[in-house]
Amino acid sequence: MALRVSSISLVNFRSFESFGVMLDPGLTVLVGGNAVGKTNTVEALQLITTGRSFRRPRPQELLREGASEGRAEGRIEGDGRVIDVECEIFQGKRRFRRNGKTCQASDLIGTLMSVLFCPDDLTLAKGSASWRRQEIDTFGAQASLGYDKVTRAYAKAVEQRNSFLKGEWADDVFLEAWDETVALGAATLLSHRMALFSRIEARFSEIYRELSGGERASATYVASLGEDVMGKTKAELQGLMLSALARAREDDLRRQMTTVGPHRDDIEFSIEGRPARTYGSQGQQRSIVLAWKMAEVMVSKDIVGELPLLLLDDVMSELDAERRQAMIAFVEAGMQTVVTTTNLGYFPDELLSRAKVVRYDG
Repeated sequence: MALRVSSISLVNFRSFESFGVMLDPGLTVLVGGNAVGKTNTVEALQLITTGRSFRRPRPQELLREGASEGRAEGRIEGDGRVIDVECEIFQGKRRFRRNGKTCQASDLIGTLMSVLFCPDDLTLAKGSASWRRQEIDTFGAQASLGYDKVTRAYAKAVEQRNSFLKGEWADDVFLEAWDETVALGAATLLSHRMALFSRIEARFSEIYRELSGGERASATYVASLGEDVMGKTKAELQGLMLSALARAREDDLRRQMTTVGPHRDDIEFSIEGRPARTYGSQGQQRSIVLAWKMAEVMVSKDIVGELPLLLLDDVMSELDAERRQAMIAFVEAGMQTVVTTTNLGYFPDELLSRAKVVRYDG
């Protein structure tokens, strides 16, 4: 049997003084009014599977008001294995343990992937480029420890170059040295990002066509380097980045920031050849996001050989009946799913009869 989260236990975590629940290996529905802790439970599940939270909180923000320490614990079981994961919050810090041994958040990568779909994700198709970069890099960091390290190294190199650009000694000789460092980091990140993008995009196009009844959608990677980067070798990407930095040097010095590189790139969605951001209807844009999330699920399976934990936080209320039905059909494909809702009416009775329904009373 594939890995599944069998239980989650929270102490002084967010709104909970003490809370625990056993999860169904298939579908668990968390139902209740607003502000009763459903999203907090989803956040805890994401923490124990990825070491991250989509809310990007400071450690102290994870604690119940007035508490000095707290924790989120989860048990992951399957394939004859039992893995206990704990996130402890104390003294303004987070500490992770895996089977009782202290570890880094990055050490959780590869245990059990999870894919989150929340209302904020609906801005993916029409929001700023940072949303789309963040989406693919967050997924990549969960899929591969190497990807996570590369992303962090590149961000640090850009930050250091930016600090140098703001200093008094930002001359060409020193900048050339920084350019070499940043160009190598950019080429490494782009190599990883392009490989992952290609896998997701292929799945995305297929899924969108099924969701829309034959309508064609595509995703294109738009690099700030000034030309198509798909299919380029790492050495070629490094050369392109060095050339782009040289062209942008005067502007970089004036603006005191690095204006080209993977941190400035974008992903553009098109429907039947027209930009979805400007021409797509709200329904089409939401189908794009739904298809992209479904594609991440399938790529997760390709990477680790099993379906991930799917976390759906209050998205059923944001989808119309047709797209809710598509999501329900996808959930029934066999992955473990935890979904929050204020209204059980979004789900067919037959599905609920097979699910575990957990009611929150606040």
